[in-house]
Amino acid sequence: MLIENPAHREDIDLSYLARSDDFKFERAFSSLGCGENELPEVMAIAQRHEIPCVELRTLGGMVDLPGYFAARHAVPGKLADLMDSSSVRIVSLGTSLRLIGNTAESREAFLRYVPWAEACGASTLRVFDGGTGGNADEIESARSTLQWWQELRADNGWKVDIAIETHDAFAIEENLLRFLDGNVQCHVLWDAHHTWRKGGADPVRTWAIVRDNVRHIHVKDSVASAQKAAGYAYVLPGEGEFPMSALLAALCADGYDGVLSLEWERHWHPELPQLDAALSAARERSWW
Repeated sequence: MLIENPAHREDIDLSYLARSDDFKFERAFSSLGCGENELPEVMAIAQRHEIPCVELRTLGGMVDLPGYFAARHAVPGKLADLMDSSSVRIVSLGTSLRLIGNTAESREAFLRYVPWAEACGASTLRVFDGGTGGNADEIESARSTLQWWQELRADNGWKVDIAIETHDAFAIEENLLRFLDGNVQCHVLWDAHHTWRKGGADPVRTWAIVRDNVRHIHVKDSVASAQKAAGYAYVLPGEGEFPMSALLAALCADGYDGVLSLEWERHWHPELPQLDAALSAARERSWW
């Protein structure tokens, strides 16, 4: 699939580089990049790199965050005490729930995250879109799960909300737009790399379409690779083909003030360099 790279176009406004200190968004990173670490170690990485926020998907080698928190902190209140003393904020917890094709068991497992998210002050619980083709049945399944959550959240007065990641069916721009059609009220966790690399969409165009729903963005860099099953290989920020400069220009122009998070997937791809190297590369190259 041919993918347009807007960073190579001569008409892109790169004046944001001169005013990068004026960005309104908050930088973050996912603990996928250091999934073997304990929570205090993750927070220390953020402080070392002057990153104000983190999103948690793995801790202590575990993807079961409620299990991890219960083992280390016993009750949500003790986690809340820890976070009150930290300058780094947890903005999101990554769950495994899929909007499309979930079960009663997977919903029950998802709900175990809620008290911990409330305790640590996370604004969102990441859920996957799920599905494959984005047909009418899948869209209806996604909307049904969203309605289930919204009614349950309202009944319980929870502050945390879900953010739907463009990971599977919704990595295809057309499917995402069908889901959002009809003024669906929800937060989207836009994986800008997935809609670009998997879906072949120009991130600047996708941003213009979905920006009203986006409060959290995943970014990463990659190069095309025939040797990889996915057709691409992750590389250090600034070494790949992702049109980051064009995306930053668009975010700056619109005054985006949500989260921009480096999702360094070393937990799933242990051959990647350490998270410290990725964060250092991003900063040294003014990648973000």
